[in-house]
Amino acid sequence: MAASLLALTALYSPARADGATARQELALSLGLLNQNQATAARSHALKAVNADPGWGLAHAVLARTYLALGEGAAAEGELGRARDAGFDMARTHQLYAHAWLLQGDTKRALVEVDRAQPRYRLYALRIGARALAAQGKLPEAQRLLAKILEATDGADDLAWTDLGRVRQQSSDIAGAIAAADRALAIDKGNVDALVLRGELVRGQYGLIAALPWFETALRVDPWRHDALIQYAATLGDAGRYTAMLGATRQALAARPGSPQAFYLQAVMAARAENDDLARSLLQRTNGALVGQPGPLLLGGMLDYRAGAYQQAIDQWRGLLSLQPMNLDARRLLGAALLKSGDAPGALAVLRAIAVRGDADSYVLGLAGQAFETTNERDWAARLLDRAAIPARDETNPFGSDVPLAAAAGALDQRPDDPVLAVTYVRGLIDSGRLGPALAEAQRLVRQAPGAPQAHLLVGDILLQMRRPRDAAAAYARAANLRFDEATMLRVVDAYDRAGDRRKAAVVLALFQAQNPMNVAALRLTAHWQIAAGEWDAAIDGLEGLRARLGNRDATLLAELAYAYAGNGELDAARLYGAAAYRLAPLNPAATDAFGWALHQAGENEAALELMRKAVSIAPWHSGLRWHIAQVKAELGQDAGARADIAQVLADPRFTDRAAATALLAALR
Repeated sequence: MAASLLALTALYSPARADGATARQELALSLGLLNQNQATAARSHALKAVNADPGWGLAHAVLARTYLALGEGAAAEGELGRARDAGFDMARTHQLYAHAWLLQGDTKRALVEVDRAQPRYRLYALRIGARALAAQGKLPEAQRLLAKILEATDGADDLAWTDLGRVRQQSSDIAGAIAAADRALAIDKGNVDALVLRGELVRGQYGLIAALPWFETALRVDPWRHDALIQYAATLGDAGRYTAMLGATRQALAARPGSPQAFYLQAVMAARAENDDLARSLLQRTNGALVGQPGPLLLGGMLDYRAGAYQQAIDQWRGLLSLQPMNLDARRLLGAALLKSGDAPGALAVLRAIAVRGDADSYVLGLAGQAFETTNERDWAARLLDRAAIPARDETNPFGSDVPLAAAAGALDQRPDDPVLAVTYVRGLIDSGRLGPALAEAQRLVRQAPGAPQAHLLVGDILLQMRRPRDAAAAYARAANLRFDEATMLRVVDAYDRAGDRRKAAVVLALFQAQNPMNVAALRLTAHWQIAAGEWDAAIDGLEGLRARLGNRDATLLAELAYAYAGNGELDAARLYGAAAYRLAPLNPAATDAFGWALHQAGENEAALELMRKAVSIAPWHSGLRWHIAQVKAELGQDAGARADIAQVLADPRFTDRAAATALLAALR
């Protein structure tokens, strides 16, 4: 496109006295556009327009640079000025299509695509494919892009980039990676392909691995807004806030008033608990991000912390309507409804996750309070009792609301629809038919091998079939495509259940190296460090988490008590143990942690009383029983200690078998 416009400069040369300057600036602009330096190209196109405002071609080229930068409204305005200056508008249908697509008007874009002249047909078809994808017609978009690549013998890097985007939307991550790589093999300076590759690497390998891709894009075009936004978001998630702030400021300089930059700055302010600043920055987006998940989550959080519960409810309902399987959104909405006095509403939101065996203590506590408020005491007591016990049952995938027969019928009519296939598999799982569910999930993997969700589904079924090693292999295949928190936790859990803690630890370490601020990874690492007796490392990690999460997490405080006790810092151990117990006196882990700290300080009678309470709450927990056995042994209660050790050794999940066996031998 840029080359063809350059060829027209002689035909549309201005007659004004400053025509030479305009021609020179326009030639520079077109050259830079061909080198993927769209921001610099815009600067020179602006100079050409200023040198000769009546030259239509200069306005058309300026519009093209705006399109490359994703600024549809500005491009439309320049096209209008090109028309007023006498430019041949038959040459601009593909440009108008692009401008309207960027402004969200896919219907008008597709109309203009059909009107484009044959010489601009490939450009127009690319815009048409993007418009179809924006309408959710992903297979049609892929077919259209395939036609372009066939017509160009696979040599169109822009079409490969667009195909990568469409495949990413289709959850074909492997296909998206391949397409982005093909684009970069053709043009290693393709900024859009570099940004896409960075996003894919961020999901595939982690935050730190993605940064060089965005940095490479910014070396090509240092002021490319979209690259700066992705770079800033990745820096923030990695905890590099100073660099993140610099990138958002540069994005605002590149595009004044950028709502994405203001949103990221609002996120940073909220993380620093400067809610007034966060709210002010969010307001400066001027509604441009209304209805998007991130701003809905942040806006609701700011409203909730300000006590504006109804506003928080409205925002989080909107988020849940977009992402019905977002468990965090469901928790938050349930908490806000409960705070607002709508206990039945809270139950309606929370019931689906509270009745699951793997529900966490926070959800169980919220649901229990809601049942108490509605005078359903039996349910309240049941859930509050479960909330006090940290251990959870196995995680199972969410079921399907669609009857199995209906799901099977829909899949028969559209056997290649992955959404219908997943619904059918969920129905099979709900009905206990794990064999057919596995077969159908494996068919889905064969149909979409590049989709991580398909591999995760196979792993989930294998885990329910008590095949953790096979599940770990399926999860690992998913992790090769998208290594996010949920996938990491599945891989680690499966390897751990298979008895391969070493592989589980390697996976966790890889994830944490790329995602150094991830709370779940930090907590799990600290837990394993305590189990391995790496007290200093555990303390460092847990204290960092406490600085971020505050002093209201009983489990975190209990782990700190264990770590400090193991390190011989008994005053700190008692302090954290007592704090954990005050927060959750019915939590067996908190109770045991306080008792263990007292035991290490030599207060065995008080420790024994607490540990008996912990064991009475969770009699099946071998770790708690092992602690009480050690205290009984020190108090000379040998018979009781031997009985407890015998129960501990009968548990195949108990890991400290050598120490327990040695103590049992000593007591005989």
